[in-house]
Amino acid sequence: MSERRPETLPDKLRYLRDTDIFRDLEQAEVEALGKRAPMQRVPAGTVFFSPEQAAEVLFILKEGQVRIYHLSPEGKALTIAVLEPGTIFGEMALLGQRLHQSYAEALSPCLLCLMSREDVKGMLLSDPRIATRVAEILGQRLISAEQRLSDFAFKNLPQRLASLLLQLARPPKARLFRPASGPPEVRFTHEALAEMVGTYRETATKILNEFRAQGLIELKRGCVVLVDEPGLRVLSELGEGGT
Repeated sequence: MSERRPETLPDKLRYLRDTDIFRDLEQAEVEALGKRAPMQRVPAGTVFFSPEQAAEVLFILKEGQVRIYHLSPEGKALTIAVLEPGTIFGEMALLGQRLHQSYAEALSPCLLCLMSREDVKGMLLSDPRIATRVAEILGQRLISAEQRLSDFAFKNLPQRLASLLLQLARPPKARLFRPASGPPEVRFTHEALAEMVGTYRETATKILNEFRAQGLIELKRGCVVLVDEPGLRVLSELGEGGT
């Protein structure tokens, strides 16, 4: 796993205080956690967990987005989940978390907090306040996973791609001397989007061009601008069509 500059304790405390599962802790408790849980930054594109890793580790995602995916015997990637800041994931039997046969990739620059089995048992599960937050997050993860499976089972490719664009949409980046304004953007390449919906780059590009012709999006280098979110939402709903 790539390691960048270490976080100072004040940085770590700020990150931990802002994490939802630790919001009920007192300052002294956050400080104790900060001294035990190392943080690492990884650049976009880094695969920081793979099936070859046997050690149990729990990740808390503070910044960035992470893609969990499987590889077929032919080497084709199938995205299982796209994780947002504030969530937890990893290989941790105590929490029923498994990444067996899965890869975890940073879709954008990420800040991760790492916890061992001993830390999870002694610092998370022993505190009912944190355990409740963890249960809420894992419950929401199950709902999201079921929704993604439903998308793959019942939606055609244009519907899946429209749904993914809505999920990944973020406010536009601020420009020099100008605040961020305008429609939301999805800052991923066509190849990355194709892998997330289980198709080829050429197919994803064809569908995106169709969306543009319908006035739903604009295409820029490495970026999709969502011009008509309501239209994309209608398109993403279940309906007739092949898969």
